[in-house]
Amino acid sequence: MLKRKIQELMTEPGCAINRAKSDTDRRKGCGTSLVPGAAAGGCAFDGAKIALQPITDVVHLVHGPIACEGNSWDGRNSWSSGSSLYRRGFTTDLGNLDIVQGGERKLYKAIRQAIKRHQPAAVFVYQTCVGALIGDDVDAVCRAAAQRLGTPVIPINAPGFAGSKNLGNRLGGDALFEHVIGTVEPDDAGPCDINILGEYNVAGELDQFRPLLGRLGIRLRASITGDSRYRDVAAAHTARANMVLCSQALVTLARRMEEKWGIPYFEGSFYGISDTSEALRAIARMLVGRGAESTLIQRTEDLIAEEEARAWARLAPYKARLAGRKVLLYTGGVKSWSVIQALQEVGMEVVGSSVRKATEADRIKALERLGGDEDKLADAITPRDMYAMFKDGKADMMLSGGRSQFVALKARTPWIDINQERHHGYAAYDGMVELVRQIDLSINNPIWARVRAPAPWEES
Repeated sequence: MLKRKIQELMTEPGCAINRAKSDTDRRKGCGTSLVPGAAAGGCAFDGAKIALQPITDVVHLVHGPIACEGNSWDGRNSWSSGSSLYRRGFTTDLGNLDIVQGGERKLYKAIRQAIKRHQPAAVFVYQTCVGALIGDDVDAVCRAAAQRLGTPVIPINAPGFAGSKNLGNRLGGDALFEHVIGTVEPDDAGPCDINILGEYNVAGELDQFRPLLGRLGIRLRASITGDSRYRDVAAAHTARANMVLCSQALVTLARRMEEKWGIPYFEGSFYGISDTSEALRAIARMLVGRGAESTLIQRTEDLIAEEEARAWARLAPYKARLAGRKVLLYTGGVKSWSVIQALQEVGMEVVGSSVRKATEADRIKALERLGGDEDKLADAITPRDMYAMFKDGKADMMLSGGRSQFVALKARTPWIDINQERHHGYAAYDGMVELVRQIDLSINNPIWARVRAPAPWEES
């Protein structure tokens, strides 16, 4: 069953790039197989857990050795406006005896204990390599626990050996579709309800654009999965439209929700002023087409005009200080193209962007925003080449994840965290201003002139 599900996920009909492939290429899928023993950006289990853990009122129970939970815990800086239960680590801590005797009984006891102690809205059980290899039937245990204990218990079948982190994201989305979404019927469904897929509320970014939707009378039924509650996700099938922020991870979920419940979807971004405005327009048009009042489109234009004017006024002092500065963007996924325009809007030049962990559609969008210059796109840049770019003055700063920061700092070059560990939200209009403010604070910090100056013994 797992092999069949993986093959279905790797031949996604909702992806235009996938549909254009030959039958042979389509069967190969769109992911890269991992080398056993290599930490190539995470495994399928890590991908599933990082996608689902932002559901805040759920016990996330890892059925495996304690190291699986230790390595995956708190991997994304997702904030919560309510429960902090999702920040606790739960594991069955499989050991040598469990490998010999089986871990199903231990798993059931762990589920029962977690429900008794924490009264969660649900329990998510993550299968790992060890549990899968010894043949533990996680699905059967979850069904029995749900029936006897009266709390939803959801199996997440994404053992690490199944594939990459991205595949794990999609397996997590598949679990939501199969076991969660559609299980709660709310009594307050309205014509302006939407879901946002692939949003994880990193550093509280959800609250940078959720108020904008509220001012338009648009209700966010469910954010999947940032700062969400189990019942909100379970009622997500009543929304009128889906917006997909990270298509590589959850486009399959969006496509399947359209097929089953008729919910249309589009891909957009809340990074940058122009992209935020276009996302709001797209949401308004889609809702009007689904029965919302036609005045929503004009109200959206009024809101955009007001917020854009306010944002540009706040950005004006920074533009003169940042114009012409060169940036290396080393990230992936939706940020490989969405952040480019955000930087270009304040006059900065993006000298290169990584498209690792990005879909072909992401790559095309990044290329368009870089003026069609193929040389500015790279799957990966070696630390040696990256260091040479900084030393030769080809880039004035770098925006990347934490693992790349040491190359920039060794070259005495400013660096800002743009990935999931960051502590500043960069979404929507306020987030754009904050991003530019952080760039200005970093690139114009006088410390760089001091650290680049020759030491006193070198001057002599």
